[in-house]
Amino acid sequence: MSYFSPSPEVIYYTWAVLLILASIGAWFLTLFTMPGNWLIVALAAAFAWFYHSPAVHGLSWWVVLGLVVLAGLGEFVEFVAGAAGAAKEGGSRRGMILAIAGAAIGSIAGAIVGVPIPIVGSIVAALGGGAAGAFCGAYLGESWKGVKNHSETLAVSKAALIGRILGTVGKLIVGAAMVAVVSIDALF
Repeated sequence: MSYFSPSPEVIYYTWAVLLILASIGAWFLTLFTMPGNWLIVALAAAFAWFYHSPAVHGLSWWVVLGLVVLAGLGEFVEFVAGAAGAAKEGGSRRGMILAIAGAAIGSIAGAIVGVPIPIVGSIVAALGGGAAGAFCGAYLGESWKGVKNHSETLAVSKAALIGRILGTVGKLIVGAAMVAVVSIDALF
């Protein structure tokens, strides 16, 4: 009877591939207004903390620090894009808060609606649903406040929609860079 014992390199690369797959999954969470980029940071930090072997290199703590900076940049991009458009049009705090809530609800609802079209359907529908939710939330918030006329309310809502799309795309780009950094440092 022979017993197969994998080498430390095989074990390491198995865990590294699982880290990369989990990071890609976390990246997708960004579409649903969830902290996917921060989950990538947490996964990388856990990997760096728990998996250090003298036989293989592992993830560098400098890379984890760089991921923290990138995740912060992603949040900044999303916030600035989302809030700047609505604020530029004179949006109220209530409208912006409801736009954020509407974006979260719309993203989840969109992803569910897009399920019949494999992979791409949920992604596109989540992005579109989030944008529509931001529009509806901003519209509700501005209407509820009752200060603006219909055209001003529509302008703020449209700005929230465009800001939501730009912010999510920007955050996804940063998240993709984070996945690439994790992949390169873990595998090479």
